[in-house]
Amino acid sequence: MFEPVIAPSGTLLGLLQRGRGDGTLHALAAPRAEALDALNECVLRDPRQDWQVENRSLYYARLYLDLDGPLGAIEAHLSGADDLLDEDDHRTGLALSVLGHLASYGRDDALMLLRRYAARGANWAWALDELALRDDDEGLRGLAAPVLARFPDTPEGGARLAAAVRDAYEPRPWSLWEESPRYGERLRAARQQGSFDRWQRQLTPNGPRPGWGVRAVFDWAADGLRRGTPLHVPAARCLAAVAAPEDRADILAAAAGALGEAARATALHHLVLAEPDNPAVLDLIEAAADEPAVAAYERMCGPAAVERARRWIHRPDALGAAAAATLATRGGTEDTALVLGALRSTVRGAGPDTRRLFALVDGAGRLAIGCAAPVLRHVYRETSSSHLRGRVARALASTDPSFAAGFAVECLWDCEETTREVAAHHAETADARVAPRLRRLAADPAEEEDVQSAVRSRITPESAV
Repeated sequence: MFEPVIAPSGTLLGLLQRGRGDGTLHALAAPRAEALDALNECVLRDPRQDWQVENRSLYYARLYLDLDGPLGAIEAHLSGADDLLDEDDHRTGLALSVLGHLASYGRDDALMLLRRYAARGANWAWALDELALRDDDEGLRGLAAPVLARFPDTPEGGARLAAAVRDAYEPRPWSLWEESPRYGERLRAARQQGSFDRWQRQLTPNGPRPGWGVRAVFDWAADGLRRGTPLHVPAARCLAAVAAPEDRADILAAAAGALGEAARATALHHLVLAEPDNPAVLDLIEAAADEPAVAAYERMCGPAAVERARRWIHRPDALGAAAAATLATRGGTEDTALVLGALRSTVRGAGPDTRRLFALVDGAGRLAIGCAAPVLRHVYRETSSSHLRGRVARALASTDPSFAAGFAVECLWDCEETTREVAAHHAETADARVAPRLRRLAADPAEEEDVQSAVRSRITPESAV
């Protein structure tokens, strides 16, 4: 996957890439050609930090509707030579999701483009899932021939077909095709094979066995590490089941590093669950201070872990960052200054996109740290993570008196439904843009139920008409 290049936050492209509500508002006020160029750039070159948790497709689809945007650029992207060379879902996934939303809004050109791509494109399975939610039975039946032609009637083709049927997010097209006299027998066999494969994988013995002891669990964790599959977390759960009081000395020795990296990580994760208030466990974590030790500490939630966090928060390493997150999540009002200092230093040192900010931003809101509002506003403007920006919006709602009349208004157009929900609760209706936007969200069938519930709490039935 490529690393997206994000434009400055003060530009139209930068706003749209971030999914900010101001991006839509500025696009609608900009020359249409300029707005469409920026919109196409976003859809064809996915700007998200993490496409699996950040939303953009509905946001961009709504803007295509508002601009009455043509789909020629998306079609050229989907049908270009790169589609034959690069089969990564990430290259076309956002464009296909946007087309799916446009189809649900009644854009027939988007529906037809999805059908053509499902028949010929490399990422046909994604397009088929979008169509499964929006197309009629006749349209889906028309795709049976081109889709099934991808799977030759050979043992290899049959295995690939079984995997495709088994792994489909939306089973509706496959169920329709299974009713066909022409394809039914083959698809029923593929479905049965896929079910058998899943059952066989579940029965494959690749984990702990009855009668295992502590050393066998450590050996299993070490084998996983050698194969590049860290198993220390499930191994720690196994350790809890097999460990006896007489094994404690071996477990402590492993936690101190006597039996290797995998055993140490396993033992530490076991101890933080079995003895969460034991200062000796925290001493072992402090002595190691590496990734497994920090991960083990992050699982601790008792008073001893919070007290130790007050000592560790000034450390410049990962353990110091974990301590800051612990105080932000579980600390009290006496920790306000420490959390605020960690928030400021993290933004200065790591910028507005680091995942370390997630817990600190939440903590600023939880502790209602009013002095954090300026740095929170900076993160809101600059971060390219819409997921983080939504958390900042929630924190600002409890720390910034100007939020309701400021950022909350633009958040009504934000790409994240949780951010729109916060805005629906807080946006100041004295702003002339708020009431019409609330009514539109209330009437939009694509809007999330939680957002519409928040909207209904702000408007009367008469004003929603």
